[in-house]
Amino acid sequence: MIKVEGLSRAYGSFMAVDDISFVCKPGTVTGFLGPNGAGKTTTMRVMVGLTSPTAGEVTIGGLHFHDIPNPGRHVGVLLDASAQHAGRTGREVLTIGAKTMGLPMSRVDEMLALVSLDDTESKRRVRNYSLGMRQRLGIAHALLGDPSVLILDEPANGLDPAGIRWMRGLLKGYADRGGTVLLSSHLLNEVEQIADEMLLIGRGKIVARGTKAELLAGAGGVGTLVVAEDNNLLTAALTDKGLTFTPVGLGFRVDAMPVDVGRVAAERSVVLSDLRPVEGGLEDLFLELTSDTQREDFAQAATTAGAPS
Repeated sequence: MIKVEGLSRAYGSFMAVDDISFVCKPGTVTGFLGPNGAGKTTTMRVMVGLTSPTAGEVTIGGLHFHDIPNPGRHVGVLLDASAQHAGRTGREVLTIGAKTMGLPMSRVDEMLALVSLDDTESKRRVRNYSLGMRQRLGIAHALLGDPSVLILDEPANGLDPAGIRWMRGLLKGYADRGGTVLLSSHLLNEVEQIADEMLLIGRGKIVARGTKAELLAGAGGVGTLVVAEDNNLLTAALTDKGLTFTPVGLGFRVDAMPVDVGRVAAERSVVLSDLRPVEGGLEDLFLELTSDTQREDFAQAATTAGAPS
């Protein structure tokens, strides 16, 4: 378990992290989301002892990172996939890690296979790796000691769509086996697919937290687009359940989650031809909550994009 209590980190008058607290529990993936410069990486650096806090503390399994014996066996860390010795091969990087942690050399082969780096690639020097290959090597190193906690900063950078899907499955399976995962990213769509809970940070402060459903419900952003073969039957069923809806296109927007709309339709044997969440709900919430950190003015951009010069 990761426990962050009243954590702050100042650089002169600039507060990179400003009095944040949260807990990451075993068996869960926690998405740590925010724009570039929001404080995600600084928080993670404090977690693993690379940056000292100005106030507050972080404990992992009840201990500060520097007090954990043989920390690589308990905490897997990937903060920068490019921060690997460029002159060593991928196999050498993992071999040094295994020897440092007192692991059998068979563990190196297991991890190379896990992240799909073949024998030829493992013998190539890291300077000749693509960013995606460095990410795979970094994930292999983080998992090398079979830790109970993973702390990963932007692990999807450089991965192709197949690699991102592979990573999602890997991390979800790790959490399902009882591991604790803290996953930072500015790619909201990738994280929301695997995160059990999300933390939104902006200008060093936690601006929202909860599951996807809780975040949307709290913002009034829950919505479902639905179309039925018989829309009259659908509207009668929705009305009887007290659900509000408005006509949209061939169907309706309902102020409820898709699972709730689907359940109502199933109870009345209403055949649906379309059922999906309102697109952009969580993204809109994310941009709204971190609006003062965004470089882009989305409203202005939408107004002026098609303006003649």
